Amino acid sequence: MEYKVIHIENLHTEYVQKVTPELEKEVVAFLNSNKGGIIYIGVDKNGVPTGLKHIEKGLLLIKDRLVDNVLPSCLGLFDVLIEEIDGNKIIKLIVAGGYEKPYYIKKHGLSEQGVFIRIGNISEPLSNHQIDRLSFRRNRKSIVNMKSPKLGLRFEQLHSYYNAAGKTLSDQFAHDLSLKDEDGDFNQVAYLLNDVNNISIQVARYNGVNRYNLIENNEYGYVSLIQATYQVLEKLNLENKAIIQTSAKARKEQDLWDPIALRAAVINAVLFNDYTRDAPPKIEIFNDRIEVASCGGLPQGLSKEEFLHGFPVVRNKELLRVFKDLKLIEQFESRIPRILKTYGKECFCFFDNFLRVVLPSKKEVQDEKYRL
Repeated sequence: MEYKVIHIENLHTEYVQKVTPELEKEVVAFLNSNKGGIIYIGVDKNGVPTGLKHIEKGLLLIKDRLVDNVLPSCLGLFDVLIEEIDGNKIIKLIVAGGYEKPYYIKKHGLSEQGVFIRIGNISEPLSNHQIDRLSFRRNRKSIVNMKSPKLGLRFEQLHSYYNAAGKTLSDQFAHDLSLKDEDGDFNQVAYLLNDVNNISIQVARYNGVNRYNLIENNEYGYVSLIQATYQVLEKLNLENKAIIQTSAKARKEQDLWDPIALRAAVINAVLFNDYTRDAPPKIEIFNDRIEVASCGGLPQGLSKEEFLHGFPVVRNKELLRVFKDLKLIEQFESRIPRILKTYGKECFCFFDNFLRVVLPSKKEVQDEKYRL
């Protein structure tokens, strides 16, 4: 019998037949790359699926090992999925390029035995000199390391959203969700997710195709970032509906923008925004388009081409983990491809300090003939 070969092992693809102590090495290598990669477990070195027994147990084992054995924390930087190929169940472990390099195996520390990077189809150790250079370049100004500007944080909204998702936050939720810094104080992540803050997502609407005539300006925020995101999505869902006159009596409803791509653009802006600065995401609606902008350019070392090819690089992995828990997103690498599928790469505009997504409207947004 001929079996399907998935791919050839390469810079972004690794095969292992079972969960072994080498798994952390391969994950660390992908975390330390700019583009991440995929590890197929239950596949031989030729790319032929051999399958796994006790696959559910394997999923839990992988998650526990990565959380316990890799530093800095890689929570939010990987997805573990089950796939079936030729009747064989395998595990697909998707790893993003990390934002806090160098990542290392905990028991070996920042040494040649603990730090690896992907070169070709092999995970190679880094020299002590290379490790020192990566450590020096690490951006210490992150939302995890920034202290909350406010004391007495409350998380009733966060608890409510977890309960609605069928999950319960434990007494250790602040530790589990990385809401505290190295000194044990609440950090900027906690501030963003707590019930009251000064973060607001602006949704503006203009009459025309430029910014001269502002006719509506709403701010969604000063609450948990989760609640603010839901409020923005609800607002845009209303803005996205138009009435099309098909005859003298018949009318039908049509979306102005692809709803999946629009949702992906908003979620990406919220998660990709650089909250170490005082500029939250902003959404602007014009007669002919909608623009969704986030503060912060591309991470260092990531090119436009790599970004547009969907390499999963995460700026705020702590927020991403919460969004995944609450089913606001599914796989972390799916947001950009969903936008590209409908609008193409020309909808992305790159600046030194901003990233903007421009989605053209199917009909004139302000035209009363099409508006509800």
